[in-house]
Amino acid sequence: MALVACGGSQQRENELRPPVPITLTGAIHEDRIQLSPATAGAGTIVLVVSNQSTAPQTVTFETDELGGTQGGNRASSSEIAPGSTGRLTITTREGTYSVHTQDDAIRAVEVKIGPPRPSGQDKLLLP
Repeated sequence: MALVACGGSQQRENELRPPVPITLTGAIHEDRIQLSPATAGAGTIVLVVSNQSTAPQTVTFETDELGGTQGGNRASSSEIAPGSTGRLTITTREGTYSVHTQDDAIRAVEVKIGPPRPSGQDKLLLP
């Protein structure tokens, strides 16, 4: 009879899961971007936005800081046709962010990102 085992003798470090992603929703109008909610905790954010303007738009979600201690954080959607929706995903840290389009006639919106959200550990039925 032979006994076979696998694994090492070292203890494995069990790290917590990252925070559960949250979804922000928004709309691009002819003169401004509307976004809800305008505050969130740091972590992964999915932005789903509807283009209600008459021109194709690209939405950018980026840090709004000058001379910060860390490099900027930025994500952009693909081009969103009028009447369509688009999405982007970004992993944020605490600070102030700007959500804007390439069209200067459309006023940007500010998003406040607070401290990191709690771990998603022990949360069931998550994607």
